[in-house]
Amino acid sequence: MLYHLLYPLHTDFTAFNVFRYITFRTIYAVVTAMAISFIIAPWFIGLVKQFQIRQYIREDGPASHHAKAGTPTMGGVFILVSVFTSALLWSDLTSVFVWLVIFVGVGFGLIGFADDYLKIKHRHNKGLSGPTKLIYQFALAGAVGLFLYHYQGYDTLFRVPFLKGVRADLGPGYILLAMLVIVGSSNAVNLTDGLDGLAIGPYLIAMSTYMVLAYLVGHAKIAGYLQIPYIPGAAETTVICGSLVGASIGFLWFNSYPAQIFMGDVGSLSLGAVLGTVALLVKQELLLILIGGIFVLEAVSVIMQVAFFKATGGKRIFKMAPLHHHFELKGWPEPKVIVRFWIIAILLSLIAVSTLKLR
Repeated sequence: MLYHLLYPLHTDFTAFNVFRYITFRTIYAVVTAMAISFIIAPWFIGLVKQFQIRQYIREDGPASHHAKAGTPTMGGVFILVSVFTSALLWSDLTSVFVWLVIFVGVGFGLIGFADDYLKIKHRHNKGLSGPTKLIYQFALAGAVGLFLYHYQGYDTLFRVPFLKGVRADLGPGYILLAMLVIVGSSNAVNLTDGLDGLAIGPYLIAMSTYMVLAYLVGHAKIAGYLQIPYIPGAAETTVICGSLVGASIGFLWFNSYPAQIFMGDVGSLSLGAVLGTVALLVKQELLLILIGGIFVLEAVSVIMQVAFFKATGGKRIFKMAPLHHHFELKGWPEPKVIVRFWIIAILLSLIAVSTLKLR
């Protein structure tokens, strides 16, 4: 909005020329989203306390988590408000990529909201059934995949990091890839959201990495130099990534140990889906395994635990899944688990960025 209002004035006032720069608008998208979070979070926390919108802890979880019962939840609402307000202020609203990210964020946010609402209504930690959530998630993700498949100028090539010439044209199969990436990312972030600041920390790191990648793939000369795909218009995704980074920092302020509020499924499902969507838009889908490595490890630990439990008639690989619960039950204090997972997330993102030159 500000871009459309103020940039046209650059012909009369040269100072407004800065609005055409992606870097300038991204920086202020970060700052704006942070500021909005800091302003509305205290009011929102008070509101959810007033209406007794609180977290219900899984009965089979670690005993130490019972103290978290009653903590306000659904903080994802003010995360999304911060993100989309900032993005609408600083983005070029003619960019289809911006609206695609907003569509995914709102759509998955509504699924998460319904899930959280049922938990609060029934005073239990179970909301929408797993199959129901997956049906809605795959439907939304399929719509995104279908759009990208038919979007002119957007290819369906699947590229492999490290290897310059290795690529495969998936054709209609790209729709399936998009569905798996978005839904997988959404649920992986959701599974990680179990400790104070555990999910939002790695998410902040991952989105910061994709913010850089979005700028690189949207710049023809830099993309050519790095031998990565140049995607016209993708640079505008940098701005909305900046909004996500700023809102994540703002939320972390209130979600750090001990948490004043949890993001709830309205936050984790939507943020995870947006991360997967951005990975698709910048054509760095496979790098998501590295950049979002913490989320992948958490999801894989659950899959392994369930599969092993069923195959062996009740035996377990981990003391408890997802993985962060395993380390809690081994005696690691919660803050230690959180910070160490953050460190791993930073390391994985650095490795992912290094692949841009390892070709």
